[in-house]
Amino acid sequence: MSAKALIFYGGWEGHEPEACAAIVEEMLQAEGFDVRSEAGVAVLGEADLARFDLIVPMCTQVSIDQVPLERLCTAIEAGTGLAGFHGGMGDTFRDAPAYQFMAGGQWVAHPGDILDYRVEIAQPQHPLMEGIDDFEYRSEQYFLHVDPGNEVLATTTFDGSHAPWIAGTVMPVVWTRRHGRGRVFYSALGHQASEFTNPQMREILRRGLVWASRTTDSRETGT
Repeated sequence: MSAKALIFYGGWEGHEPEACAAIVEEMLQAEGFDVRSEAGVAVLGEADLARFDLIVPMCTQVSIDQVPLERLCTAIEAGTGLAGFHGGMGDTFRDAPAYQFMAGGQWVAHPGDILDYRVEIAQPQHPLMEGIDDFEYRSEQYFLHVDPGNEVLATTTFDGSHAPWIAGTVMPVVWTRRHGRGRVFYSALGHQASEFTNPQMREILRRGLVWASRTTDSRETGT
């Protein structure tokens, strides 16, 4: 039986949620997932979330009522995976601390907006990072409030050009974590659909999506 994935997308149009959702849907289908992709968050109140092996949020700056939020958190705690990227996951429900606790972080700034920066692999032997070297990237360099319990797989260092007081700050870019029985994966990379042409960004996300799913062989590797 195929693994089942749910993508819910929407919110701020600057992140091109519909286009990004279509790309991720194709990625997951190529990995053998049966994918349901829905605009908005209504699906979180309608669907039996526990039947999904993976949930991928792509909704920047949206709100959610308490009952569907609780249903989402309960599904992840019970073993459904949660995985996503950039503001679609890192700034989904900014007024919902329970979601941020589950995701492991929350976006707060991107000093300088679009710029060139370096992504440094923190754990090159980890299954999600194996064979990927440090690389240059052009996008928003995310400054996040993060859970110190995250397993950080990649970082970036702020040089202070646009906010001198954060010069030298090492910020997580990619992390994994547990939330109950569920696996959680996050990558700060992927501001718009065009960034999927970056091979490192795309491969890291592909691996993370598969890793987080409840029913994949990757359960036997990593954390």
